[in-house]
Amino acid sequence: MNANELRSKTPSELEETLQELLKEQFNLRMQQGTGQLARPHMMGEVRKNIARVKTVLNEMQSGDAS
Repeated sequence: MNANELRSKTPSELEETLQELLKEQFNLRMQQGTGQLARPHMMGEVRKNIARVKTVLNEMQSGDAS
């Protein structure tokens, strides 16, 4: 997932994507807590994707998106 892909989505689609990523982050944290996390690198990837979605949403709200 990159920022250019996210910019082509509507704000409602971005909100939906954000909710899915937050659920995924929660599930990964639960797996980590129980020692069942098979791919620890996914924690960082999901966190960065959440930041990308929030950044694009903020750009759209402030009118800076081109």
